[in-house]
Amino acid sequence: MKDIEVSFRFLRDNSSVRVPAYQTPGASGMDLHASLEEPFTLSPGGFAMIPSGIAISIPPGYEAQIRPRSGLAARHGVTVLNAPGTIDSDYRGEICVIMVNFGRECFTISDGDRIAQMIFSQVVNAKLVQCSSLDSTDREDGGFGHTGI
Repeated sequence: MKDIEVSFRFLRDNSSVRVPAYQTPGASGMDLHASLEEPFTLSPGGFAMIPSGIAISIPPGYEAQIRPRSGLAARHGVTVLNAPGTIDSDYRGEICVIMVNFGRECFTISDGDRIAQMIFSQVVNAKLVQCSSLDSTDREDGGFGHTGI
């Protein structure tokens, strides 16, 4: 496992803004917390951007991915709408999480609640080269469902 240093800053003078943290030594993702002045209720089928209260500086060549927390999805049907969300290394704004409620009941998010996971990954940039034909494979253009059920 490779460690990288990621700088962060608080965006509010609010002692309740929490630093993302790994919950166990083997965790892949840091938990992100909601930074709300008052509780916010997501109606069934509703979605909203939930602020974290922090901004980060990711080193070039890396990204942060925002992913759902499995417990919220399994227990309440609440997840990250654009999973995984990508935070590029040149973004310096507030990390917000687009949450959606696929459950049958309203779900209330309170200040400090763990709402998502943040995972850091290396990025490889591709150089696209135009050509007149592509190399052949057994699959060719077989797309969705091409292998059956």
